[in-house]
Amino acid sequence: MTDPLTASVPAADLVRALGAAGQTVATAESLTAGLVAATIAGVPGASAVLRGGLVVYATDLKSSLAGVSADLLAAEGPVAASTAEQLAVGARTRCGADWGIGLTGVAGPDGQDGHAVGTVFLGLSSPWHTEVMRLQLSGDRWTIRLTATESAVRELLRCVQGG
Repeated sequence: MTDPLTASVPAADLVRALGAAGQTVATAESLTAGLVAATIAGVPGASAVLRGGLVVYATDLKSSLAGVSADLLAAEGPVAASTAEQLAVGARTRCGADWGIGLTGVAGPDGQDGHAVGTVFLGLSSPWHTEVMRLQLSGDRWTIRLTATESAVRELLRCVQGG
């Protein structure tokens, strides 16, 4: 049986690209609660490139585990571009990876801190490149979480390939 998480996601392409570049990845995930790491791990050979992941669903864990500034969390909240950026940097540095993925957002069913359901911030970090993007996704909780996972894998693949 094929891993259902890898069915619609270019995770195998990401694992190949990271392997070819001699690079690794780690995640710090809030709304996806480990789905990105699990999706990458669904690819045979992923152990060569996946360092690990932090599930930081609770706001305090974003700070204590992933290193997001407590002052930033107090000022901007857990659903913010700056939080996603610091999650990505924290995943990379705390797990000793070349790339870090940070995801935070609102999967629903209700909005949070003035953010609509489907608002997601994706951070990608390497020692030479950091970027954050805001996604506005639609669907139920599962669809939003899965689409955020797909976006993270696709966007990191683009970065690894130099795009």
